Amino acid sequence: MKDLGSCSHFLGITTTFTTNGVFLSQATYATALLNRAGMLTCKPVSSLLPLKLDAFCPTDALFNSPELYRSLAGSLQYLTVTRPDISYAVNYLCQFMHSPKISHFQLLKRVLRYIKGTLHHSLHFQSGPLVLSAFCDSDWAGDSIDRRSTSGFCIFLGSNLISWCAKKQPTVARSSTKAEYRALALTASELIWLRRLLRELGISIDTPTEIYCDNISAIALASNPVFHARTKHIEVDYHFIREKVLSKELHIAHVSSADQTADIFTKSLTARRHSLLCSKLQVSTLPSA
Repeated sequence: MKDLGSCSHFLGITTTFTTNGVFLSQATYATALLNRAGMLTCKPVSSLLPLKLDAFCPTDALFNSPELYRSLAGSLQYLTVTRPDISYAVNYLCQFMHSPKISHFQLLKRVLRYIKGTLHHSLHFQSGPLVLSAFCDSDWAGDSIDRRSTSGFCIFLGSNLISWCAKKQPTVARSSTKAEYRALALTASELIWLRRLLRELGISIDTPTEIYCDNISAIALASNPVFHARTKHIEVDYHFIREKVLSKELHIAHVSSADQTADIFTKSLTARRHSLLCSKLQVSTLPSA
């Protein structure tokens, strides 16, 4: 083995060390992606997707180059490694890989225009207490086509974002409580794995990990072992979160919707709200940019 010194560029990710911490950026990769799409000189936009993603017109024609769409959408997936702010938009675009329409490609180009304006955004890491915490959210029946909900979570180690997800739920939720409860279960599964990983690395975690949720009914459902009417249609495998709460590995806390950081992973937002949540995720501009 050979010591190559401090990491600077690896797998398309640039590492910048400063007095304020470490910045991970994929600006070079993003520039190459824009060049491949022929949008290197495009006009930037301040928001990713329209606020209301209504059902597309049935007569909307299929995009004549689906291979290009799949290639660009797949490349955007890798960009989410250091750009959690585009996770929801990329997840949405990837749902149409099998048969993209012209309108889908227009949305993809809008995402690329957003990336053009935020080319030097990076993920910031800094030293601090090694305490796990998480935010989880869902957009109940947010998809106007199939009415399935989108789950989202972000997990922090201290102030540093280490895991995030924007994922469409597999079935239709019959209530907002059910949608939020599923999001809680998804977050809990990731947290349990991270707690075990940290323990193997010699970092002891003696206190319950906080999960912040903005749905009071879902919090009550996770904390109350009594099976009541609202859980009738919830699959058994989602109820493991109750065991983790009772064993004091996890603790579910309420957070207001205005302070819900995971909101960025579940729906389209205004440019102002999106920018605010990006700062909470530690997504910022490179100091040298």
